Amino acid sequence: MLDKKICEQVINKCLSTGGDFAEIFEEEKISTGIYSLNNVVEKVNSGEKYGIGLRIYKDETSVYAYTNNNELESLLAVAENLAKSYDGKQTIFCEKLVESEVENINSIIKYPKDYPLKDKVKIMEEVYNGANEFDEIITKVSINYTDSDQTVLIANSKGKYVSDNRVRTRLFVSAIATDNNIMQNGYFAPGASMGLEFYDNMDLYEVGKKAAATAKIMLYADECPSGVMDVVINNGFGGVIFHEACGHSLEATSVARNNSVFSNKVGEKIASDLVTAIDDGTIPNAWGSLNIDDEGNKPTKNVLIENGILKGYMIDQLNGRRMKSNTTGAGRRQSYAYEPTSRMTNTYICNGKSTFNEIIENTDFGLFAKSLGGGSVNPITGEFNFSVEEGYLIEGGKITKPVKGASLVGSGKDTLLKIDMVGNNLLRAQGMCGSSSGSIPVDVGQPTIRVKDMTVGGRGGNL
Repeated sequence: MLDKKICEQVINKCLSTGGDFAEIFEEEKISTGIYSLNNVVEKVNSGEKYGIGLRIYKDETSVYAYTNNNELESLLAVAENLAKSYDGKQTIFCEKLVESEVENINSIIKYPKDYPLKDKVKIMEEVYNGANEFDEIITKVSINYTDSDQTVLIANSKGKYVSDNRVRTRLFVSAIATDNNIMQNGYFAPGASMGLEFYDNMDLYEVGKKAAATAKIMLYADECPSGVMDVVINNGFGGVIFHEACGHSLEATSVARNNSVFSNKVGEKIASDLVTAIDDGTIPNAWGSLNIDDEGNKPTKNVLIENGILKGYMIDQLNGRRMKSNTTGAGRRQSYAYEPTSRMTNTYICNGKSTFNEIIENTDFGLFAKSLGGGSVNPITGEFNFSVEEGYLIEGGKITKPVKGASLVGSGKDTLLKIDMVGNNLLRAQGMCGSSSGSIPVDVGQPTIRVKDMTVGGRGGNL
């Protein structure tokens, strides 16, 4: 990685035309991806990525450039060209760079780069067996295995010089059930900031069975009726609704420019009294956790909503300037090719006091959304539309028949206020989040919750 003397020279060149802050982000990344279809490996992608990003602030503006060349002459040329974005004189100089120690919360035992492909394929084979042997109605099983080993260095004009190593691995299994040309899909996708030890205590056969079971159940399910009804959203990946419809609206990326329904509302009631929501990048080995963010700052356990009251936002450095607030360690980016901005890490609704059974028993009629799929969200208004991957009707306080084709429609600000029961079974699940600074790993999560009078779409007739 770049030494301090080179960093200081490049930073000073960035500041040569009146910028008031400059930063270097250097990245080395080794990654592996394996794709198999019906237990046949069809694609392997393995490689290394290297690059350096340079950023300059002046007041509340920023400019960004990146390069793959780490020669000093080349870096100085990139810095000089970037600095031409401003036309002043240098008034600020790089402070002496001092290396900072980083507390490692993501301990790694089995670094993926130290293990051959055959060991990773063996993991995939066991998952395949679980899905394929579940039922003869399962006709297609696809599995994606990924791992990455990323080392980053962040140096800036305030004297910061800090590095970090991030290791992650994840599986994505998809099982398709087919009968009379009708097909249904089930999937499961666990991941963590861990090495191959992540799979040591995992029942890989059950991972495959779980995806297959969903596919079979939904294949024979009736179409979901449409209308306004109570919706019980399961724990784990059910938290994607909060993440998409509310979480993005609490990022400084939108808040600082007043492009969020929650801008300037700290201290106001925006959710049910039962709702406390947190973004926490400090959970050991969680999929979205970091020792430092991509601006070199330590992530925090950030209380966003407490008992329905908005307490704060997720803030990166630049938007912190605009908001006159300190960073919360939320600056993230996909790679050196992206300028960082405020992003989520592990975002979840906290446990309540109700049991799962109590929530179901107190619901006379509604939909139990056991698993959610994809959807679309308007980041400015928080309006959303999510598909239900696996759903069931609730009738007379009991879960009855499975239903397919359901969708949940609403807005984040309304949904938060309509939550009237919160379970005590918090679970997190893994996903990839896309935004202006690229695609990044995040955890979403919640206990089981009930939302009153939610709009449900379906082709099974109107209520």
